[in-house]
Amino acid sequence: MDLDFPRAWFELVDPDDADQVFRCDLTWLTSRYRCIFGAGCAGIYADAPDVGCCALGAHFSDDEDEERVATHVARLTPGLWQLHPGRDVTREDWTEPEDGERKTRVVELDGQSACVFANRPDFATDEGGGPGCALHALALLEGREPLETKPDVCWQLPIRRTFRDVTRGDDTSYTEVTIAEYDRRGWGPGGHDLDWYCSGNTEAHVAPDPLYVTNEPELVALMGRPAYDVLAEACAQHLRGGRRRLAIHPADRRAGQR
Repeated sequence: MDLDFPRAWFELVDPDDADQVFRCDLTWLTSRYRCIFGAGCAGIYADAPDVGCCALGAHFSDDEDEERVATHVARLTPGLWQLHPGRDVTREDWTEPEDGERKTRVVELDGQSACVFANRPDFATDEGGGPGCALHALALLEGREPLETKPDVCWQLPIRRTFRDVTRGDDTSYTEVTIAEYDRRGWGPGGHDLDWYCSGNTEAHVAPDPLYVTNEPELVALMGRPAYDVLAEACAQHLRGGRRRLAIHPADRRAGQR
């Protein structure tokens, strides 16, 4: 779908911090988006559909993000991770620098380049290993939320959180935290080179529940429980408007028509 269309926004003061205001995209958060990795996902490059959005690897948000992931990488086994080195794992096995930043390594397997943790479609073991992210599989095996084991950018997708300092007319200020859709522009100038991106694709807007429900753990991690509870009530009220509500995600509308 087009990247620009009417959206309904909701603002709330963070119950835990009066100097912070959340600006939330109700149109996106009440959409029926769901991740369709392995179920029709076309990836971000036309020639690498099997690896979804893992084709470029994951940049760490900061040192703490990398260190957190490292604690979980240490528990991966060859039965969960297709590219496990088969010995004690070193940091060089799964990280690399890029333009002065740290990220997960990108490796080539069967002609497709992707994140070192991306198991390919033919990978399956009795230990719970299968196609997709090895760190995601580890979380499911241990009964954790995947956001605990994966890099920040991976578990936040397709929600995008951005920060902006705002000065009011009386010279007081606050931090505006936007919770919105991660479309191709969220990738920066390189987003224009992507062949496809999931958040605006009609095939991905087929979830039985709205995104604010299915992605509750991620939203709580991004906002805190008190703010999420306020947002959830606003989303529920927005949905009660039915087709009369202000702005429906066009991928939802088109998916319904199809």
